This record gives sequence, structure tokens and C-alpha cells, in this order.
Amino acid sequence: MTSRTTRAALATVAGVLVLAGIGRCAGSEGGDGAGGTIGPPSTSALVPAGPTSSSSPLTPPPPAPEPVPPAEPAPAPAPEPEAGPSADPQVAAARAALPRLEVKGRAPKTGYDRDLFGQAWSDDVSVEFGRNGCDTRNDILRRDLQEITLKPGTRDCVVLSGVLYGPYTGDRIEFVRGQGTSSLVQIDHVVALADAWQKGAQQMTAERRRDLANDPLNLQAVAGWVNQQKGAGDTATWLPPRRESRCGYVSRQVLVKERYGLWVTPAERDAMDRILAGCG
Repeated sequence: MTSRTTRAALATVAGVLVLAGIGRCAGSEGGDGAGGTIGPPSTSALVPAGPTSSSSPLTPPPPAPEPVPPAEPAPAPAPEPEAGPSADPQVAAARAALPRLEVKGRAPKTGYDRDLFGQAWSDDVSVEFGRNGCDTRNDILRRDLQEITLKPGTRDCVVLSGVLYGPYTGDRIEFVRGQGTSSLVQIDHVVALADAWQKGAQQMTAERRRDLANDPLNLQAVAGWVNQQKGAGDTATWLPPRRESRCGYVSRQVLVKERYGLWVTPAERDAMDRILAGCG
């Protein structure tokens, strides 16, 4: 073999080797790693890679809702007012005394006479102002009237004039002693004597009835017309027109009845309880 032929053969072998190397490289780049065949390029290589989740910006969470405050409970209903301790000691004493009064029906009025309670306005009694040398009517006028003038020579007993602010009515009454004028102011028996007669006074001694008729606790200077209107009424049948005076009026009725052992009817007792319960 000539040198020229030898060189041509070597060139041919070298070209074959080069082509084989190129094919091997192409197969390793485009295959699936197992067969080495040449296939189309992977589509995944054509899609640009996006940012990974770890590098993606986070969307901020929505703000938490404001807490709803619990609904306030509905206010409890106000309790019914109860009769508490009274600032008036007479009302407080009457409230305590009322349950001690005997309760029963009214006795007949048979035999009642004003004279059975002694001479009107007698000073011969064993109660306050008794035997002080002045009759009971003038004692009460001096106690209840204002701006009084007294008759000279009567040891400051007889009231000639004064002003009464009627407790049962609230009106202002000018009192002047004399025929036709004295009756404008009268002395009320808070517990009427006829009412007392029907509720225990029949069984009293004459002296005890006389004390009842002249006891200052049972007496009040009032407008003449309202005293006539009252008559022998008890708490269940008559009350002063002026509401502000009712607590004191009923309290005195209770205390007089307790002092003298007089009873009350069921209706009277209920009326007394109702009035006293509303007293401050």
C-alpha cells in the first residue's frame, strides 16, 4: 500500500470516529436517560421558569374583625316601693301599733249621747293640759293657732284672735272670738266620739270616756265646715281633703285607738294600712 493510500484510509477512519462522537453527544442531551435515542426537545425546557413559591410575595391576610362586645343585660325591673322607716316618729309609731288593734265589726250606736263623755271641754281630766285652770277648747286654740292674742285677766287662757292654717284643707282662717265667728274654727275629735262609742267606748268608765274626749292627741283645730263634713266618719269613710295631712291624721287615729283600747273594722284597718304604707 502506498503512502498516499494509507493517508486516505486514515482520513476516512478519523471522519467516521468524529461523526460517531457527535451522535453520542446528541443522544445523551435529548434522550430520557435510558435509551439514548434522539427525540424532540422537552417542552419543559421551552417554558421559562417562573418564580418559586418560596420567592413569591405573600398576600397579607385580611384584618381580623373587631370583637363584638357582649350585649348588655336588660335592666332589672325596679322593685315595688315598700314602706320603709318613716322620718315622722308618729307615723312610725302608728305602723307599729296598727297590727295590735283588735279587728271586728261595728257595734250598734244604740244609747250614744255626747253627755256620756262628760261636760264639753272639761278641765277635770287626767291627760295633757288637764287641771291647768283652762278649758280644753282654749288649750287647743293656743296650741294650734298662730299670731294669737289672749284676753286679759284670764291667766293667759282665753284666745281672742289668731290665724289657723287649716291642716285638713290648707286654707288660712282668721279666727275672732265672738258670736257668729268662733264657729269658723272648730275642734275636731280625730276619733269621733260616736265612732268610739261603737268600737269599745260603751264599756269604758265615765272618767275614761272623759279623758278620751279631752285628750290633746285626739283633738285638732280645723275649719268649721270640714269638721261638719266629717261627722263621725272613720278612715274607711272619710279622709281630709288635703292629701298632705292624711298621714298625720290616720297616725293619730291609730294611736288614739291603741291608747284607749278601741277596735277597728276590717275596712277601716285596711284603709289605715294603705294610707300608712304611702307615708314617707
